[in-house]
Amino acid sequence: MPRRALIVIDLQNDYFPGGKWTLVGIDAAAANAARLLAAARAAGDLVVHVRHENPAPGAPFFVPNTDGAKFHPSVHPAPGEEVVLKHQINSFRDTNLKEILDRHDVRELVVAGAMSHMCIDAATRAAADHGYAVTLIHDACASRDLEFGGVRVPAAHVHAAFMSALGFAYATLVATDEFLARS
Repeated sequence: MPRRALIVIDLQNDYFPGGKWTLVGIDAAAANAARLLAAARAAGDLVVHVRHENPAPGAPFFVPNTDGAKFHPSVHPAPGEEVVLKHQINSFRDTNLKEILDRHDVRELVVAGAMSHMCIDAATRAAADHGYAVTLIHDACASRDLEFGGVRVPAAHVHAAFMSALGFAYATLVATDEFLARS
């Protein structure tokens, strides 16, 4: 029987206050991801945690073998849950994520994590391209302020722009409360 999987992407210490690359709204996003995690576990859904390490010399964050690269305690994997290690932005690229999902006959993905404009964007698009039905929990994701051409783009605008684009063609976007109420 086809299954649903919760994919929790890159909720690692470096994104939280005190880390090397703090995101705006990360505490609220992680709290919502923790609620999704509890619900997925209770429902018997497959849970996959994705962890990013950047082995490049001088990497700004997620340096291997550092506390910053570890999962945040609020969403730490439970024994037996799948963990995917990636070195790219896209959670499917050069990892065994698709193999895990296929082995468990997963057809629907629920996505949460960070950063909205990078790894969430890439994984959501790739998942849709692989044929999965994707539900993106928009308030369980976080981003940060960006800059382009001397213009500062606030994190809320970055997040909204990426959620808007993903909701147009790649995923169904819902808030945590709405998703939990209908699950």
